[in-house]
Amino acid sequence: MKILGIGVDIIKNSRIKKSIKSNTFINRLFTKFEIKQSNITKDKVNYFSKRFVAKESFSKALGTGFRNKLNFKDIEILNDKNGKPFFRLNKKTNNIILKTLKVKKYNLFLSISDEKDYSIAFTIIQN
Repeated sequence: MKILGIGVDIIKNSRIKKSIKSNTFINRLFTKFEIKQSNITKDKVNYFSKRFVAKESFSKALGTGFRNKLNFKDIEILNDKNGKPFFRLNKKTNNIILKTLKVKKYNLFLSISDEKDYSIAFTIIQN
């Protein structure tokens, strides 16, 4: 197995606290399902902060950032029944990965952590 990309991002949660006051910001960066899921969490700042850094870390692992028609809503962050975060990508994003990294298959790994003031995410793309 070969590591194709590694990405990490960190944010001061207060930046997101200001931004999520705007529905325009939320609707531009997060999927309908992520927004729906935010309604069942008490700490919306940490919820959106962690998803923001996860999406940023993914774009860094891919090595492109948000260009080549990749945008935040193309990357969805979900949690399994045990709370482990994972990516759910749409077909467009899958094709961007295959084309950019010149592979036929890949695995994604995501780790997210937060403290009172900061959230951080780490992504690995592996062949």
